[in-house]
Amino acid sequence: MLRSELVRKVAEAHPHLSPLDAEAVVEAILNAITDRLADGHRVELRGFGSFASKDRKARMGRNPRNGAPVPVAAKQVPLFRASKRLLERLNNKV
Repeated sequence: MLRSELVRKVAEAHPHLSPLDAEAVVEAILNAITDRLADGHRVELRGFGSFASKDRKARMGRNPRNGAPVPVAAKQVPLFRASKRLLERLNNKV
């Protein structure tokens, strides 16, 4: 699903919202999740899943073309873990 599809679904589900308002709602939710992850916190959406960030250490990688060693900087990566309810729905056990 694309962001525009999500905005359209929100606008359809809530006809009192204009498409611009629905877009603002989606943007606010995604920004809130991003900001919390950037601050090192965990975000839990009950019934959907949880988001967290993990620190990856700096390491030496390899250039796939020539095999030369390449330094890879330390970074944070996002993690997502689906809730039990979401997994059950995906596997048609509802």
